[in-house]
Amino acid sequence: MPQNDVPWTRPIRIRLQCGLERTFTGAYDALDFLENEWPLRHGERHQRAVKTCRGALNGTTPRIVAREAFVAACLEAGMPAVLVPLKRKPTEHPAWPARMAVI
Repeated sequence: MPQNDVPWTRPIRIRLQCGLERTFTGAYDALDFLENEWPLRHGERHQRAVKTCRGALNGTTPRIVAREAFVAACLEAGMPAVLVPLKRKPTEHPAWPARMAVI
C-alpha cells in the first residue's frame, strides 16, 4: 500500500466482467484501477469516482464518499460489488470456567 493511500474501513470486492473477483482496500487502489484498467472510459459515474478518489487522496473528500462513488461506477460498468464478510475476533470470556467433562 502506498504511503499516500487513504484506506477504507472495509474493503470492497468487485466481480470483474471476466468473472474474477478483485479486492480494493483504499482510494489509491480504486483510482489506479479506474485510470488504468477500467473497461468503460466515458461513464458519468466513472468520472465522478475518479474525481472523488483523487479528492480523498488529497484530503478534500471524505473516504466514504470516494468508496461509494467507486461502487457506483462499478455498478454502472456491470461489475457488481460482492459482500465481504467482516472478520471478527473470537470473543473470549476469561471469567467463564472451562467446561469439564463429568465422568
